[in-house]
Amino acid sequence: MNEILKELAYCVESGKIDKASPYPPALKGKNGADELAKEALDNGIKPDQILEHALIPAMAVVGDRFSKKEIYVPQMLMSAKAMNSAMKHLKPFFQSGETKRKGKFIVGTVAGDLHDIGKNLVAMMIEGGGWEVIDLGVDVGTEKFLKAVEENPGAVIGLSALLTTTMENMKKTVAALKAKHSELKILVGGAPVTQEYCDKIGADFFSPDPQGAVDYLKQFAG
Repeated sequence: MNEILKELAYCVESGKIDKASPYPPALKGKNGADELAKEALDNGIKPDQILEHALIPAMAVVGDRFSKKEIYVPQMLMSAKAMNSAMKHLKPFFQSGETKRKGKFIVGTVAGDLHDIGKNLVAMMIEGGGWEVIDLGVDVGTEKFLKAVEENPGAVIGLSALLTTTMENMKKTVAALKAKHSELKILVGGAPVTQEYCDKIGADFFSPDPQGAVDYLKQFAG
């Protein structure tokens, strides 16, 4: 693999955002994901190659390490920020249609719930997996989810709830989405959510960690 892509993947894995970023100490003063992504494009490496050979594998390593509890939320957020700093250089190519995304993923935290770290991690991991992410934010009502699904036909949807009290809203939203769009694939997650609850409310998939969602989505990639 190209040396720049190797360095870029390592920066994402270790959370090195840009040259000014002091973390991790071993890479202090060296170029980070931001500079390396630009350098890769300047060297004629195509955006989809940067995604496929650096960002996607790096985020898969991060997701795997998180699943195994070898790293925790702060390190994962640093890796996600590094990935985002690289993605900003690639986004114009996706927006112009020059480079294709794997599909669309709509995500939001359900009504009454203002927690966003879990949702953000999933969104970042899935974007790092090559998908276009439409993040509806927190405290998202059923109507807003329905509108997003109608505006983005063929998208997959993810619902997050971090409170037992808002799980009821997750149930209502799943029911309303399935009633109007029976073919829609719905992923659910969040600290109190379980596989049993996922089955009970008629959602399609549950994962206790973001990498599980990334792996599940592979079957729907365009």
